[in-house]
Amino acid sequence: MDDKKIARINELYKKKKAGTLTEEEAKEQALLRAEYIESVRNNLRASLANVSIQEKDGSIHPLRSKKAVEVRDEK
Repeated sequence: MDDKKIARINELYKKKKAGTLTEEEAKEQALLRAEYIESVRNNLRASLANVSIQEKDGSIHPLRSKKAVEVRDEK
């Protein structure tokens, strides 16, 4: 997400707070917010994909997703 879109989200927020947000702008705000949230989630997933856990015994293994752990536990 680029800085222009983030600035637009903030601009629309200020208009909403002032009570001058139109219905069309409200729809735009909802779309931009959804895009922003998805961007944050993807960045977090990418960061967590590079995390490794070091156990007390010195062994190192990559962090597994919750879904992978649930599938393994079901077997």
